Amino acid sequence: MASAIHCLSSSCLNIESRFKTLSLNGNSSDHHSKLAPFTSLSFSTNLSHNAFSKGSLTMSTIQRPIRHSVVCEAAPKKKADSAAKRARQAEKRRIYNKSRKSEIKTRMKKVLEALDGLMKKPDPQPEEVRPIEKLIAEAYSVIDKAVKVRTLHRNTGARRKSRLARRKKAVEIHHGWYTPDAAPAATA
Repeated sequence: MASAIHCLSSSCLNIESRFKTLSLNGNSSDHHSKLAPFTSLSFSTNLSHNAFSKGSLTMSTIQRPIRHSVVCEAAPKKKADSAAKRARQAEKRRIYNKSRKSEIKTRMKKVLEALDGLMKKPDPQPEEVRPIEKLIAEAYSVIDKAVKVRTLHRNTGARRKSRLARRKKAVEIHHGWYTPDAAPAATA
């Protein structure tokens, strides 16, 4: 069987001498199988560490009518400068957006817990809603700012604000502080 090592990258030319430790272990009786000689392809630790520590190694077999070839491509893994900058920017935005979303969840949780507490009170006064309305206003502000800088989609922001308003209205209806208007009868 004839095996050859083809380099597709210019960096392979520099490491040609290091391929002496490359071993293709296959049984001579497996010559007729297509990929049998390449089932155990191994490098020494020196070769893989020294030659490919700053790049990637891709090996694949090419089947030709007469022989099998091993194709070696060594390419550096270093990102382009623009890609590295984009990665830095994306990480900065991810952390910023994560803190915004966390603040929204915290504010919503405080409002919902305050409304649940007011709902469970036996004889609350209508004035007890005012501190909760301040919490709701703060939550609205945080949600609107997140929508403005596109941390949240505008529909998501609207849905979350609506959820707070509906819960507040449910508490007011429960205690009789608000009575919804009856739906007008359809005239035909």
